[in-house]
Amino acid sequence: MILKESGEMYLETIYVLSQKSSYVRSIDVCEEMGYSKPSVSRAVGLLKDGGYLSVGKEGALKLTSLGKEIAEKTYERHTVLSKLFMCLGVSENAATADACKIEHVISDETFDALKKHLNEHMQNS
Repeated sequence: MILKESGEMYLETIYVLSQKSSYVRSIDVCEEMGYSKPSVSRAVGLLKDGGYLSVGKEGALKLTSLGKEIAEKTYERHTVLSKLFMCLGVSENAATADACKIEHVISDETFDALKKHLNEHMQNS
């Protein structure tokens, strides 16, 4: 299964929620993302079928190792890009919104170069 941007967003959301609570449910994802229960239910089913997610007793969502790897990568991209844009003077709202769009399409090579540049900038500040 090829994961699309929306799938990455769900995995990232589940990852972030799991950092706050050890028990993440579909309703938590609905509330966080602002999506309907049927939309989240369908996405959870697809992610489960794709091997990215498991659903435990009482509906607890748990990322598989593959799902967690993708979620962590997406989240890192989001945070690094947001920080970089804010260092350039972009407002926090615009920086996070733009990072959310770019995190799914940027190449590993370009992201690694931006991350290196940001780290060097932070060390020199």
